[in-house]
Amino acid sequence: QVQLVESGGGSVQAGGSLRLSCAASGYTYRSSCMGWFRQAPGKERERVASIASAGSTNYADSVKGRFTISQDNASNTLYLQMDSLKPEDSAIYYCGATSPVSPYFGGSRYCLTRSNLFRYWGQGTQVTISS
Repeated sequence: QVQLVESGGGSVQAGGSLRLSCAASGYTYRSSCMGWFRQAPGKERERVASIASAGSTNYADSVKGRFTISQDNASNTLYLQMDSLKPEDSAIYYCGATSPVSPYFGGSRYCLTRSNLFRYWGQGTQVTISS
């Protein structure tokens, strides 16, 4: 049974930083992707950043240059370092993961930008940025 548990959310002022963590258990991170998504009140959930098991990363335009996604395979933990935070970054942040991607589709790079492939989700952590 796959479990994803986020931590590290909180409230900071604009310009500040936060680091989110996602501890994964029961999950085999091979030929697959993990990522961070967020959902603000009244808005749809959007992908923030994703990382393939092979190491490639992809970011939403709104966070490029400010957020960094990384993984620690030894501890099965996903991170999101968020710098230069803006009030519009306020949202509930979710950790997500995909099932393994068939080699027919080229492996883990296939799932980097395909949000519909993410099937495992954490409970979310609140991030609030004040101006």
